[in-house]
Amino acid sequence: MNKASTLSSLACSLAAACFPGGNAMAQTNTPAPSNGWQACQAMTGNPAVQLRCFQDWATAQAAPSASAVTAAATPAAPMTTASTVSPPASARSLSPAELAALPPLPVPEADASRKPVGCRDDNYSQLSRFWELQRGTDCDNFSLRGYKPTTLALVASDSVNTQPSSTAAGHTALTAQPYNRHELKIQLSVRTKIAKGLLKRGAEDSQDLDSVWFGYTQQSYWQLFNGGLSRPFRNTDHEPEALYIYPHQIPLGGDWNYRLSGLGVVHQSNGQTLPLSRSWNRVYLMGAAEKILSPTSSLSLQGKVWQRLKESSGNDDNPGIENFIGRAEVAGNWQINQTDSLGLTLRHSLTSQSRGSARLDWMIAPGSAPRYTGLRYHLQLFTGYGDSLLDYNRKRTVLSMGLSLVDW
Repeated sequence: MNKASTLSSLACSLAAACFPGGNAMAQTNTPAPSNGWQACQAMTGNPAVQLRCFQDWATAQAAPSASAVTAAATPAAPMTTASTVSPPASARSLSPAELAALPPLPVPEADASRKPVGCRDDNYSQLSRFWELQRGTDCDNFSLRGYKPTTLALVASDSVNTQPSSTAAGHTALTAQPYNRHELKIQLSVRTKIAKGLLKRGAEDSQDLDSVWFGYTQQSYWQLFNGGLSRPFRNTDHEPEALYIYPHQIPLGGDWNYRLSGLGVVHQSNGQTLPLSRSWNRVYLMGAAEKILSPTSSLSLQGKVWQRLKESSGNDDNPGIENFIGRAEVAGNWQINQTDSLGLTLRHSLTSQSRGSARLDWMIAPGSAPRYTGLRYHLQLFTGYGDSLLDYNRKRTVLSMGLSLVDW
C-alpha cells in the first residue's frame, strides 16, 4: 500500500470515529481549508459541510494578516461539534433574536444652539466675530459678509413727504405726489474685508488683527400699495463706505472690555436729479466696548462722531443736513440669547436745537429655523429726522415689521 492510500484510509477512520451518524457532519464547525476555495469545491459528498467550508474560507480572507500567520504556525485543533463549542460572533452570522438583543449604537446629541464650526467660532465674543478682531475669527479677504440688516418690511408712518424740499435753490418739488403712508422698505447691506494685519498680527488665534473694510448699504421705500401712481419707488438711498478697524482688549470697569477703534469715510446719495437730488460726504471716528454676560448673551456699546466734508454752495443739495440728522451716534445692543436681541440707537445734532433721532430694534429668530441661521423677525420703531435723505429735514415716526437677515 502506498503512502497516499494509507493517509486516505487514516482520514476515513478518523471521520467514522468522530461522526458515526454521517449526517452529524452538517452540525460541525469546519475550519477554513489552507489550500483555498478549491478544496471546498471538492467536498461534494455533503452540501452542508461544503457550505460551511466556503463560509470559513471567506471569514479567513477577512481576518488580519497577523491572525493568518498565527493560524498557519499553529497545528489545527481537533474538530468538535457545534453543540460543544459555538463559533465566535465575528466568524458567524447573528440570528434575528441576537441582533434584536444588541444595545443600540450611541447617537451624538445634536447641539442646535451652535453654528457650524468655522471662522465664526462661538468661542469668541460677538464683536470679535463681527469685525474679525482676532486671528481665530478671520474669515479671510474678499468674501461677502452681512453688514447692516438686510430687510424686507411693511412700513406704517404718521406722515409721508409728498413734496420734498431743501433750502438749496432748485431743490424743492414743484408738485405734491399722493404718496401713501403705508409702503414697503427694502434694505440690502453687504461688506467685505480688503486688507488685514497691517499694524497688528500674531501667530496665535487669540491675538488681535487689524483690518480694512468696504461696505455698501441700499435702502428703498416702495409704494407697493399705491396703484394710482403705478407703485413707484419713492426714494432709494445708496451708502458706500470704507473703514479701518483697530482692535483692542482694554479692561474697563464693571467687566466691560474696550474692543475696537475705527476710522471711516462714507458717501450717501439718493441718485436722483433735481429737484430731488440729495447727497453728502462725511468722515467718522468710532469705538466699541462689550460686556460678556454668558456664553450666549452680551451687552455692547458703540459710539460714533462724524464731520461733514464741505461742499461749495452750488453743489450742496442739503445745506445744514448735520443739524437735522446729527453729528454723533450712540448705539447699544443687548444680545439676549443666541438668537434674540434688543437695540437702541440715538443720534444728536450736538447743538442747542437738539435735533436727531431714536431707533429701537427688536429681533427674534423664527421658532422653526435652525438656531445658527441669521433669519430674524424684525420690529423697528423710528422717530426723528433722517429716516431717508428726502426726509433729512422732516420729522416723522415710522413703525416697520418684517424679516431681516443678519450675521451671514
